[in-house]
Amino acid sequence: MLKTVTVNCFKVFSPLYYPLKASKISNSIRVMSTATNIPLVDIDPTGVFKYILLNVYDKDKNAAEPQVTIVRGYKRCNYHSDIYDEVQAKLSPLDCEPLGGGRISHDPDNKKIHIYGYSQGYGKADHEVAAKLVKEAYPGYTISISDEGY
Repeated sequence: MLKTVTVNCFKVFSPLYYPLKASKISNSIRVMSTATNIPLVDIDPTGVFKYILLNVYDKDKNAAEPQVTIVRGYKRCNYHSDIYDEVQAKLSPLDCEPLGGGRISHDPDNKKIHIYGYSQGYGKADHEVAAKLVKEAYPGYTISISDEGY
């Protein structure tokens, strides 16, 4: 039987008969906070919204090379920088670097995602990189890109 313990928003599982020691907690967090455990794509399930493409760096590793590139897009964020602020806060202590932005039109009924436009603050993301990541996350979808539009 396992007991769930929440530590700094991470769930750590431990056997009921085995108390969780502080050193075990920090080791679990370190393992779970690596960039390799982050979903590559996190976008809203429907609608048109802004998105950003980000490099994520693990502060414990070589900071010169990103550990992973991710896509994030949410209707609730009015500005591309709002998405960045939200993602950076969620992924702390990892470090994020915005590579650019744009818009995503997500139509789940027709299984279509269109990636287009640019961010006034971060510039245009490489939509081909974003499309490749989105295609892996949504394999049954038709993914299209365009440099047109805002």
